[in-house]
Amino acid sequence: MRRTPTVLHLDMDAFFASVEQASKPSLRGKAVIVGGLGPRGVVATCSYEARVFGVHSAMPMAQARRLAPNAAYLVPRFEFYRSISEQVMALLGALSPLVEPLSLDEAFVDLEAGGTAWDSESARLAGIKLRADIRAVTGLTGSVGLAASKMLAKIASEQAKPDGLVLIEPGTERALLAPLPVRTLPGVGPATGDQLRRAGITTVEEMAEAGEDELVRLLGKAHGHALYAMALARDDRPVVAERETKSVSVEDTYDVDIHDRVRVGLEVQRLADRCVRRLREAGLSGRTIVLKVRRYDFSTLTRSETLRGPTDDPAVVREAAARLLESVDTTGGVRLLGVGVSGLADFTQEDLFAQAAGVLADEHPEERPPDGERAEAEEHAERRWPAGHDVRHAGFGHGWVQGSGLGRVTVRFETPQSEGAGRVRTFRTEDPELEPADPLPLVVGELGDLGVRGVG
Repeated sequence: MRRTPTVLHLDMDAFFASVEQASKPSLRGKAVIVGGLGPRGVVATCSYEARVFGVHSAMPMAQARRLAPNAAYLVPRFEFYRSISEQVMALLGALSPLVEPLSLDEAFVDLEAGGTAWDSESARLAGIKLRADIRAVTGLTGSVGLAASKMLAKIASEQAKPDGLVLIEPGTERALLAPLPVRTLPGVGPATGDQLRRAGITTVEEMAEAGEDELVRLLGKAHGHALYAMALARDDRPVVAERETKSVSVEDTYDVDIHDRVRVGLEVQRLADRCVRRLREAGLSGRTIVLKVRRYDFSTLTRSETLRGPTDDPAVVREAAARLLESVDTTGGVRLLGVGVSGLADFTQEDLFAQAAGVLADEHPEERPPDGERAEAEEHAERRWPAGHDVRHAGFGHGWVQGSGLGRVTVRFETPQSEGAGRVRTFRTEDPELEPADPLPLVVGELGDLGVRGVG
């Protein structure tokens, strides 16, 4: 492992929600929740103001509404987020040819490979300049971690959140890691964390003290070796320039063959959940669900099912994996199980893309039609007027949809450069003077050429 803190990890702060707040002055400083607004929708991202209520990413939207009923609920604008991500990635590319994007809002950078930094001070200055450039170009904030390895740089950026910079000086790594929970280390998910906890290991220091042999005994050779090295702050993984990910998968090998069909099913469900977590961490979704089963005689079977569209919904992946398991004979015992997703796309969950339930205005409850008719009316309106999306009115100019239903759409008229909250008006959904519009750039002026112009 290198000895200079020249690996940079950037993580944009509450990215989707921050874009919405920057785009909509009336939402700045307010609780904002972005995600699928339909019955099966989940939270994609929420603002820090929403997190104080206990809302977090991947939470069912119905639960989020119970925790934060007065928050602004918006349908994602993925093309807009992607265009802003491209601006950020271009700034990273100016620092080094070795940029490893993890998702739209997160990446590693090898500063030394770009000649941008060679010691602690030059790395810190590069991080400071990057954060300033991101704010100038996008109006958004990002947190930066700097360290001698990818693992430590990511830990540093977590400590820097929100809107900060943390540099881990060489020689301080072990002391920094010692008190942290084992889940801090990459590769320690819920199942591994529980296994370590049952062995009395809850911190990284306790993991290091347990020793390599004990970790191998508990977790297997490959996993035990890797985690012991990380507990000692050793991480030799290089920053790898962008490459196409073909699939995301997880698998477990069992010391004793599993014969109980019920337990096999439960293991498949657990693996499906782990696979979805990896998908979401990478900002991906996929269409093809793959089940891998290695039986008692070492014969390996794979089964797959291709869905109509990409998903990162854990329930959908669990159900597909369970269906695939039904076609596999496991009566002789199972040595290994795996669940994977392929046919990847760089957006998340069909529920988030669905132009799902807008926020209904309650000004005239007496005018509400029966449930069936109301659902049909809402479905029609939300397809055309998703909450949070941009519109333009011939008389009032640019605005965004606050909600729609009952044949009406409520619009707040403001732009990213507006002073204070804009005025609100309600129109018929078929008003000929109202039409969908492209997002406006978040930043204008000298850097305006780097701003987003006309994203559909």
